[in-house]
Amino acid sequence: MPRSTRDIPPPLELLCLRTLWSIAEGNVNDVRRVVAESRPLAYTTIMTVLDRLVRKGMIVRRKVGRAFVYSPRASRDSMRRAAVRELLDGFFDGSEEELVRFLRGSEPRVEGAAAAGEGDAGIDTVLL
Repeated sequence: MPRSTRDIPPPLELLCLRTLWSIAEGNVNDVRRVVAESRPLAYTTIMTVLDRLVRKGMIVRRKVGRAFVYSPRASRDSMRRAAVRELLDGFFDGSEEELVRFLRGSEPRVEGAAAAGEGDAGIDTVLL
C-alpha cells in the first residue's frame, strides 16, 4: 500500500502490477505472457521487476514447488488514490476543486496563454 507519492510505481512496475490485478496471481512466466502482449520483455526483466515490487511491499510471493507465485498486495484503488493525490499535490496545490474545474474545462485562462498554446479547455487525451 502506498505510503507516499514516491511509492507510485514507475511504468514497467505498474504494467506488471496491473497484470497481477488482472490474473490475481501467477509466476514469472504467467506475468511475462500477459506483459508480452504490449511489451515483449525477457524473463529476467520481469523477474527483476517482480522482485522490486515485493521489496516495495506492493506484491507478495510464496514458494510453490521450485517457482514463486506472485499476487498483488496493493489494491488498484489504493494506487489510484495515491496517484490522484500526487497529481493534486503536484499540479493543483492539493485542491480537489481546482482539479475538477480543470477537468470540466472551466479553468481560468492566463493572459497570453492562447498564443503559447496553453490553457486549452478539456483534457489532452494523448496522455490518457
